[in-house]
Amino acid sequence: MKRFIAQLRTEVQLVSRNGEQLLLTLGIPVLLLVFFSLVDVLPTGTDDPIDFLAPGVLALAVMSTAMVSLGIGTGFERSYHVLKRLGATPLGRSRLIAAKIASVAVVEIVQFAVLIPVAYALGWAPDSTNWPAAIGAVLLGTMAFAGIGLTFAGRLRGEINLAALNGLYLVMLLLGGMVVPFAKLPGALRTVAHGLPSGALSDVLREVLGGNGVQPTASWVVLAVWAGLTPLIAAALFRWD
Repeated sequence: MKRFIAQLRTEVQLVSRNGEQLLLTLGIPVLLLVFFSLVDVLPTGTDDPIDFLAPGVLALAVMSTAMVSLGIGTGFERSYHVLKRLGATPLGRSRLIAAKIASVAVVEIVQFAVLIPVAYALGWAPDSTNWPAAIGAVLLGTMAFAGIGLTFAGRLRGEINLAALNGLYLVMLLLGGMVVPFAKLPGALRTVAHGLPSGALSDVLREVLGGNGVQPTASWVVLAVWAGLTPLIAAALFRWD
């Protein structure tokens, strides 16, 4: 247990010292939430933009941490042979993986502790707040995005992995219903968007935290499928060196 806690502390410190990851995991979500709430330029279809943006930005925060931050960090550790060395220490691979997963959870807690009060300060007043369902959706989303990030990290060189995950982040941000409503996307792109984990998570959170989901039942199914498949794919394809 002491080894796990020590590694968890190290993982959290690595994130906190990395300016790029802090910008990605906390700075960008806060900036998007504040800017688009105060500057009404998005066709959100709601009386107050914050009602649309808050759940979407929470989904964005999960994607930033579980997919991009975890995937990029792990990818460089693999390229530099850090994972191989750590796996051979008394820490062991199981505790190493558990520490990485726990570090994602710690960062997400910090993100939500910042984003939710900011959203309320900006006037967010959801009609319904089913927080247990929201937590369940966040857990599924974390599994789905972590599986994607680790799949890339386990197969690509560090620099290529960095570019690939940042590109995927941008695509999922634009098509995931986080800041642009599904209804404003062309028909073919809308179908793709509903099948993405980003689109499913934002739609589910929008439903359980305000009753504004587009197709919440289907989104739960899509999210669960991604959460079940991507960790298995990551485990099958991951290379430690």
